[in-house]
Amino acid sequence: SNRRIRPLPLLLTPPTSAAMIIISGPQAPGATLRTAVALISFVFLLHENEAPGVSAFAPAAPSVMTPRYLGFPRDARSSMFLLRSSSADSADQKTTKLSRAERKAKERAKKNNPRNPKGPSKKTSAGNRKGRRPGGDGNNNNHVNNRGKEYRLHSTAISKLTATSTADDVVKAIKRAQNLHDVHDIKNIENFLIEDCDETFAYGYRGSLLARLAVAAMHMNNNDLARKAIEVRRTVHRSSMLPLESAAIIRGLLRMHNVSDAIDVLDDELSLPLEGMQPDTPESQERITHRALSIASIASRSFFEDHPYMGVKAMRWLATLGPIVRESGLTIAELSMPWTRIIQGAAQCESKRRDGTLKSKCPADDDGTKEDDDIELPCTLVFSVLDAMATFPSDNNDKTYEALSNALVRRTLFVTGAVALSGCPEADRGEAAFIGRSNVGKSSLVNMITNRKSLAYTSKRPGKTQQFNFFAVNDKPEREREIKYGDEIKGEKDPDSFYIVDLPGFGFAKVPQQQRQEWSDFFKDYVANRKNLKILFHLVDARHGPIDEDSRIMKQVGETLPKNVKYVVVLTKADKNVKGPSTKNSGKVARGTLESVRETMKANGVGNAPVLLTSAETKLGRDDLWRYLRLAAEARV
Repeated sequence: SNRRIRPLPLLLTPPTSAAMIIISGPQAPGATLRTAVALISFVFLLHENEAPGVSAFAPAAPSVMTPRYLGFPRDARSSMFLLRSSSADSADQKTTKLSRAERKAKERAKKNNPRNPKGPSKKTSAGNRKGRRPGGDGNNNNHVNNRGKEYRLHSTAISKLTATSTADDVVKAIKRAQNLHDVHDIKNIENFLIEDCDETFAYGYRGSLLARLAVAAMHMNNNDLARKAIEVRRTVHRSSMLPLESAAIIRGLLRMHNVSDAIDVLDDELSLPLEGMQPDTPESQERITHRALSIASIASRSFFEDHPYMGVKAMRWLATLGPIVRESGLTIAELSMPWTRIIQGAAQCESKRRDGTLKSKCPADDDGTKEDDDIELPCTLVFSVLDAMATFPSDNNDKTYEALSNALVRRTLFVTGAVALSGCPEADRGEAAFIGRSNVGKSSLVNMITNRKSLAYTSKRPGKTQQFNFFAVNDKPEREREIKYGDEIKGEKDPDSFYIVDLPGFGFAKVPQQQRQEWSDFFKDYVANRKNLKILFHLVDARHGPIDEDSRIMKQVGETLPKNVKYVVVLTKADKNVKGPSTKNSGKVARGTLESVRETMKANGVGNAPVLLTSAETKLGRDDLWRYLRLAAEARV
């Protein structure tokens, strides 16, 4: 316009420190709105091009000039009315949002940066408020000889071992190297622990780390490294060696088939408590527990790897340890002895021994020397396990004794029934007889010890057994065809074969008096003249005690039974005296009943005979019965 207008003063508003443009002009009607808009547009363009005259009025704080300052309606919004500060971030200069993968990568890089300006994480456990790791040195005071040396690892979590590494770092590195069979890492860990760390590393837990390193090396079949770690641990850290670590080393050595070194560790680190030490202290109990479990591992692995002599030798060690275990007060739950696995290993080894694929020859140790020459293998290897089990606390475990019965009784068959001595089978093996009054539970007991449901016929009607029934145990295969049809079967009976004889019941049997007398005469003749009879079980009801017929049997046994025949009184149905019997409370007998049994035995000359408590319902007394049945199985006729 050619009209004269007043200058435009540019002022800064103090409250906001923003660049404000105040336009003033003459009040003449010629000062149109179009002129004002043109001037404002010109100033805006100068600011965009960073004109020195305008940017000088743009302070650090951003400001926005909205149309309302110029008298424009509030709805009118346009970029031409926005003046930006030179130091403010504009809308088009906003940073691009990172993806989740990029954010995580950035966080990992910041975490793994040893020079993190933010310092260590504040997240610590309740017992680790200072940021220390268990077994480590939160103040980086680990005792390392060469502080400047680093041992690089392939792990991303623990990339290296240095003077500031903790015990937790070493354990994680060992586990990873063991799981991945990383030879490079396990070698560097060995160099770090053995060469650069002294005995005070990780507050004295270097010995435990060496034990863990030895176990990992044995998993990787690195025998030299394992021996070195074990030797350093034994020499430097003997006072801090733990039984748990020693047991783990023994299992690792057995895994490498190194029985001789395992026995050396057992004798050196898990020896029995010295004389004068109380076996019931926590330290002694821990040592006894791990010694028992380690010997069980030696026995089990020896049987499964076809070394019967070493297995029987380990069973003898356990039999010696059993009384000490009872004296220490250790419970079955605390011990957790793997009897079932040992029985299965002995049964497998015995099977190869019978087939001829296993030579019963005393093997040589790893160093070339032979084992003790006084070891004599039993007729079946399972009997050595039974001997050891007898000395330990028993939990009457069904699975264990089912495995025991199946290992000792592999085949059973009814041979014949006899009513006179002439009708008995050939006396070519040992024999175990069961006698008692009618309905005392003879047949049920026979079925229990053989783990058969119907080997001997059971009935609620007294006197069902009417003859002397002979059952062959572990006879040659298919012997029943030879008995029934007269077929000629090749082969021989097993070395532990024997006869079980179920005698007729006396007392309540509903039979004529003449037949009772014939049974009595036959019994007298059988006891006195049966040469292969080795054990006689006399069954008495635990609920009622001995009756007159039991007294007559005891008297006859005391007068006619040969001295080489074992006589045992068995109290049956002990579970009937307990409400709700279970494996933990499987049976008992009243004190008066037991005293009555003892008095009757003394009165008839058999007072020194052992008395067993059994129950066919709860399987109580299976192990005790088998210890005496062994006399028949091992008999040489």
